[in-house]
Amino acid sequence: MDKYPLVSIVTPSYNQQKFLEDTIISVLDQDYPALEYFVIDGGSTDGSVEIIKKYADKLSGWISEPDQGQTDAINKGFSRSQGEIMAWLNSDDIYHPGAIRSAVECLQNNPEIGFVYGDTDLIDGSGRRMGRFNAQQTSYQRLMRGGVYIPQPAAFWRRDLWEKSGPLDSSFYFAMDYDLWVRFAKIAPIQYTPQLWASFRIHGDGKTTVSDDRCWPEMRKVHQREGGRIISLFMGKYLIRRIVGRWWNWYKIRLYKLNNHGENDG
Repeated sequence: MDKYPLVSIVTPSYNQQKFLEDTIISVLDQDYPALEYFVIDGGSTDGSVEIIKKYADKLSGWISEPDQGQTDAINKGFSRSQGEIMAWLNSDDIYHPGAIRSAVECLQNNPEIGFVYGDTDLIDGSGRRMGRFNAQQTSYQRLMRGGVYIPQPAAFWRRDLWEKSGPLDSSFYFAMDYDLWVRFAKIAPIQYTPQLWASFRIHGDGKTTVSDDRCWPEMRKVHQREGGRIISLFMGKYLIRRIVGRWWNWYKIRLYKLNNHGENDG
């Protein structure tokens, strides 16, 4: 691998004017010299395009046109990329300084590893830290038991791994990253490194808040495709999630509204 292999970052976006600029800046401000960055917008009508145009001369490419959703946008961006190392950063998340350099170094120091991921803070709509994602080492076996432990904003992988097992499956709305991690883990070692690389934003319009109930049913499809058993730890987690899922979503939305109300009052 070259000293500075080209890294390809894709940001899918649709009507994320409130957060998009912070995301773009967090990528462009990285201290890494070999970076290509694509912003793929789904035809936003909220002012996002004006933000993208503001940074157009620093982007490797961008488009704004109707698409089939987030997964389609990510695949579209990667089809334009050439980097040896790849990642996507959603338009409401941010990289921490030095994240890309650290990820590249991890891959360079471990040539047998195909996929690396670090730690991710959880932040609210105003950028305040709420906690940390429970990242830890996982594997194909643990993924098949429902132990994801991979924060998507802090995940980076080699292009040859993507070419062997990608692209993202557009039939998934929520679990396309879990599906990809399973396919990656089947053919190459993956590695967790306890370094803070990104922040994942939880807000009222985010998929994690409004559509989390779709995640485990989609994960179950992956589990079944991989030959997972009906009587298994994964299915136990799936059933528990079905039971408590509605209450958990109600609680998250209520917590967000309370926090947002406090911000407005202040």
